[in-house]
Amino acid sequence: MVMKTFRENVWVAVAITLIRIYVGWQWLHAGWGKLTNGFDAGGFLKGAIAKPVADHATNAVIFPNYTGFLEHFALPNVKLINFLIPVGEFLIGLGLIVGGLTLTAALFGMMLNFLFLFAGTVSTNPWLLLLGMIIFLAGTNAGRFGLDAVLRPLFRKVRTKIKGDKTTAHVGG
Repeated sequence: MVMKTFRENVWVAVAITLIRIYVGWQWLHAGWGKLTNGFDAGGFLKGAIAKPVADHATNAVIFPNYTGFLEHFALPNVKLINFLIPVGEFLIGLGLIVGGLTLTAALFGMMLNFLFLFAGTVSTNPWLLLLGMIIFLAGTNAGRFGLDAVLRPLFRKVRTKIKGDKTTAHVGG
């Protein structure tokens, strides 16, 4: 009953919209700053590899697979990372602010927050992750006051048409 209210209530949608715009602004601002001021993840990646997240008692690396990913994929492809991070942050922010593909933007935002946390960067990541989860849990109610309100019926029409075409083709042929 609580989740039904959370996902359908108009006042919850208003509150989620305010949260969504705040989180969107944080992502948009971070991405824009990187796009306009230049961004090089090389130093960050080298630092995350050299000093991975480790258990304080045993000094054992907690996320060895992630450290391996950074060392063997991200760092050798730092030019790709230098493009994807700022553009991704900017698009996540834009999607959340306008309420377009809201759940997709929230999901990718949460993924980036987790990736930054796995690399040992706390900063605002736990806060944005929590707010991203709240947005994501609201489901379609998160985009009720945004571009999703226009896009959702169009997607439904396309999906119905595709399903109808498949059913018609299968029955007739």
